[in-house]
Amino acid sequence: MTSTIALAGATGNLGLRIAKALRQQDAEVWALVRPETGDDDKLAALIESRCTVVKVDLANPEQLQAALKGADVVISALQGLRDVIVGTQTDLLNAAVAVGVRRFIPSDYAADFTKTEDEPNRNFDMRREFGTVLDAAPIEAVSVLNGMFMDLLAYGMPLFDLRKHSVTYWGEPNQLLDLTTMDDTAFVTALAALDPQAPRYVRVAGDQISAAGLAALGGELTGTPFQLVRAGNIAELSQAIEKTRAADPGGEGEEFPRWQQMQYTRNMMSGKAKLDPVDNARFPTIAWTSVRDLATGMLAHQGGG
Repeated sequence: MTSTIALAGATGNLGLRIAKALRQQDAEVWALVRPETGDDDKLAALIESRCTVVKVDLANPEQLQAALKGADVVISALQGLRDVIVGTQTDLLNAAVAVGVRRFIPSDYAADFTKTEDEPNRNFDMRREFGTVLDAAPIEAVSVLNGMFMDLLAYGMPLFDLRKHSVTYWGEPNQLLDLTTMDDTAFVTALAALDPQAPRYVRVAGDQISAAGLAALGGELTGTPFQLVRAGNIAELSQAIEKTRAADPGGEGEEFPRWQQMQYTRNMMSGKAKLDPVDNARFPTIAWTSVRDLATGMLAHQGGG
């Protein structure tokens, strides 16, 4: 029997990938988009993937219930601050419950924020807050936790700088980090949505590698030794976060100000948000992309540029 999935945030970077992954599993996809969404390339990509585009005001309960009626699963790939992660997702959840949707997958896609209550991270705190609302609702809940999006390494992060031949880290060089590509995360989300036995939290890591491992890999692939740069310990990183946040009051209204990125770095490099154990074995059909695969592609792109 074909499952019907209502997907909020379908025009986003991850949302579009989830929509395509669902279609590859022959699921029927209702892509929920805002009424003002124009005929841009992302909308065209949804239509090309044979998704049904449903324009709906997410703040209108009647419209939202009408849009979700008949769906088996609601997936959220919405991004934003508390008004979205808690507010809009609660509206989406309430509408799903009202029309009898069986399962809800929130926009969690992160490291394991269930273990970081004592290590503040604004975006994690919001997701835990919504998780409390979700767990109290009469609906199945499944969250996908994937560590850091591996794709970010391609954007010149100090964590793995192929041009400067360096790896910058905080804490200990052998702390394993969880990284998963957006494509792999999207496939996990699609498969979890269609798996009647999926647990409350699905934890996956396309690769697990330390700062020392990244430096070794970079040296191996480029033939040039990588410098392993220790920026400081975790306590010093916490101090740097506080100073950076205090100097950037406008960042409170931004989704990813610099101090928010630093908070995420702390959670991963302290080991507090480590995914353990991982559930990769639940998804034997996924050929996980490794950091080696990504770095090889990055080097080929640089050579072609």
